[in-house]
Parts: sequence; C-alpha cells; structure tokens
Amino acid sequence: MDEREQMRRWVQNWKELGPILEEMKQHEIREEDNVAGLRQLARAFDYATRREPPCQDSGLVEMQRLLAKMPR
Repeated sequence: MDEREQMRRWVQNWKELGPILEEMKQHEIREEDNVAGLRQLARAFDYATRREPPCQDSGLVEMQRLLAKMPR
C-alpha cells in the first residue's frame, strides 16, 4: 500500500469514526458527576492555599547572570 492509499484510508476512517467519537464525548460530558469533580478540585485548592506562599524568585535571574558569564 502506498502513502496516498494510506492517507485515503486515514481520512475515510475519520469520516466514519469522527461522529461516533463526538457522540461518545458528548455522552461522557452529560453523564459526568460535576459535584464530585468540584469536591476533588476543592481539596486540591485548599491544600495549595494552606501551604507557604510561593517563593518570589524563580531562579531565572540567577540563571541569566550565569549564562551572561559564559563565553560565546
């Protein structure tokens, strides 16, 4: 099978399977338990906000200083 035939088959597969996959996606979205998802996110958010504040220095300034010293 040549490359052109492979591409034709690939396009044909997407034409056939695209609507089926879209319907599956929509079904999963409709059936999702949003309340449970929000509870899980709330726990992660609470954990993140209880920690110490993030450091203000990412190290980028120090890295730039070191790179500036390197020979070109």
